[in-house]
Amino acid sequence: MEPRPDAPAPDRARPARRGGWTALRPLVLRLHFYAGVFVAPFILVAALSGLLYVWTPQLEQAVHAEQLHVEPGGEPLPLHEQVRVARAELPGAEPDAVRPATGERDSTRVLFDLPGSAESHRMTVFVDPYRGEVLGVMETYGTSGALPVRTWVDTLHRSLHLGDAGRLYSELAASWLWAVALGGSALWASAALRRRRAGGPGAARRLLVPGAGTSPGRSRSVSVHGATGLWLLVGLLFLSATGMTWSQYAGDNIADLRERLAWTTPAVSVETPNATPGVDAGVDTVLASAREAGLDGLVEVSFPGDPAAPYTVTQVDRSWPTSVDAAAVAADTGEVVDVVRFSDYPLMAKLSRWGIDAHMGVLFGVPNQVVLTAVAAGLVGVVLWGYRMWWQRRPTRSRALGARRPYPRGSFRDLAWPWRAGVVAVLAAVGWAVPLLGVSLAAFLAVDALLGGGERRRDRSGPAGPSPAAARAEDEHGRAPAST
Repeated sequence: MEPRPDAPAPDRARPARRGGWTALRPLVLRLHFYAGVFVAPFILVAALSGLLYVWTPQLEQAVHAEQLHVEPGGEPLPLHEQVRVARAELPGAEPDAVRPATGERDSTRVLFDLPGSAESHRMTVFVDPYRGEVLGVMETYGTSGALPVRTWVDTLHRSLHLGDAGRLYSELAASWLWAVALGGSALWASAALRRRRAGGPGAARRLLVPGAGTSPGRSRSVSVHGATGLWLLVGLLFLSATGMTWSQYAGDNIADLRERLAWTTPAVSVETPNATPGVDAGVDTVLASAREAGLDGLVEVSFPGDPAAPYTVTQVDRSWPTSVDAAAVAADTGEVVDVVRFSDYPLMAKLSRWGIDAHMGVLFGVPNQVVLTAVAAGLVGVVLWGYRMWWQRRPTRSRALGARRPYPRGSFRDLAWPWRAGVVAVLAAVGWAVPLLGVSLAAFLAVDALLGGGERRRDRSGPAGPSPAAARAEDEHGRAPAST
């Protein structure tokens, strides 16, 4: 039997091996496709839950207004008296720290680290600083002192309330977000460059304006998907990098790197013992000494766990300009024995602090929240447009199985050997530094190999699909591969 005219000849010579973007583009396209299909749902959930978290400070203020705010009424009670009121509310419990009221309408928080509490969770008694009345008792979380409504949304964003196993979802999203964003932007920019070289009109406008110069249908979806993703690129890279600092596996690698490069956040020393252990000058004296040392604004005064250890006072306001100075104050004399200033932090420690606070939307207040809202909403749109592109090329009876190949297989073998070695080295390094990305990438390769084997078996027993040359031609004109 003679071979079909449209079937590729088995002994056809392979194309000349290539380097540069021309050779890498098929690999990036294929990777972008698989990441879009399998990882985009996790990114979508992270974006939606993050969008909800951005505005939880305002929600928290509205829901818990009775515990957070009071009516001014004369001179506030001494801080030690407010702590006494809180201790009476939880008999037998010893306070871990106190956050004095800063504004005249703020309540004082007295925090208790009770046995059995989850990590970073403390029971907090809210006290009216003027009347000495308990306004409520709630569990709070973290340095920000998040109340239950914000804690619930935060846990949803981090782990979907599924514990450590649930944290894998957010780490998977953060690990792939930068790769998907960079790959997609490179693909879109290279397509615009090809149009410009071909003399296409308005190449720059089509690159930057979603939907510009396109007709309704898949072409418009591709344009909106690509141009919007390009505008979001910097924000997505920022969210991915800062998000991985909280992750289990990549986060550990980041922490190790920071420690090796001396980029860690310095801590105030509590090694200087009190001259007269057991003597306590009192929390009011300690707070006054810290204020004289320049620790203004919202602070947390931590009680010493050891009679010979000093108090520590730390600024906890994360808004700009950043104030996170800390001081150790001798319990017996009330003298400041050590101070760590944010201005003395290493540059990378400062950048880490700013990055985390900006990721949470607290660094610049409402403007920060608005920017994060725009980025998260844009990311949701990009993901949905990506799936719309797939749907517009969805399988029908007249088409091959699936969404067709994102790009003909064998592109890696077409690379010149230095490029192949470079690709393998980069992927190995990224997989080691970002383990969840590496594991999922290996899974993608396994799935792709299985699909390739199935296609080869079908090609031997049935009509042949589009030839590699035809698929390449389709791709070059932006019609065929499903690149998301």
